[in-house]
Amino acid sequence: MRAKPNVSIVVLAAGAATRMSSNSGHKLLAMFDGMPLVRRSALIAKASTALSVIVVVGHRQDDIREALTGLSLHVVPNPDYRVGISSSLAAGFAAAVAEGADGVLILLADMPGVSANNLDQLIDAFQVANGASIVCAVSQGNRGNPVILPRSLNDSVLRLRGDIGARDLIRTSGLQVIEVEMGTAALTDVDTAEAIVAAGGIPVEDR
Repeated sequence: MRAKPNVSIVVLAAGAATRMSSNSGHKLLAMFDGMPLVRRSALIAKASTALSVIVVVGHRQDDIREALTGLSLHVVPNPDYRVGISSSLAAGFAAAVAEGADGVLILLADMPGVSANNLDQLIDAFQVANGASIVCAVSQGNRGNPVILPRSLNDSVLRLRGDIGARDLIRTSGLQVIEVEMGTAALTDVDTAEAIVAAGGIPVEDR
């Protein structure tokens, strides 16, 4: 019997958070449930059925690495993070494929509403499709995040340039797209101090 396709999670945590005000601190270090958001996101990823968890770091990576202290995961530095999300996507995807992943779940680190159960719903859908389809979280028919990309898209991911993420790839890949309803969590990220507070978090000012 053929084994189910496995999935690795890539947590994108390299961005500069340019929409945060200058005195609001790094959004991924904002406190949710008593811990930095990036650590909470990594723990949720680790609580899923994924094969492994990879975190891509760039902006203020020393602080992000410190927030992840003690967690068993693979941290991948992206020295080119300033050129846009495509560079982080490529770095994480390449690392996941190198580890033997059949599919790569792209999780933005600033989505506090996403649960381990949500991630498992996406992984289950990918496995039912035998690892040949893209899986995308949706909210009432509107596509959002996370998404799972099959390893067959590796070359396409590595060719991405600039501030272009998985959405453009989904549109042009030609692969079947399976949509998984995930409610408002699929569209909720925290790009501002106000959004952090609205989502139940506490912004942490830079020291």
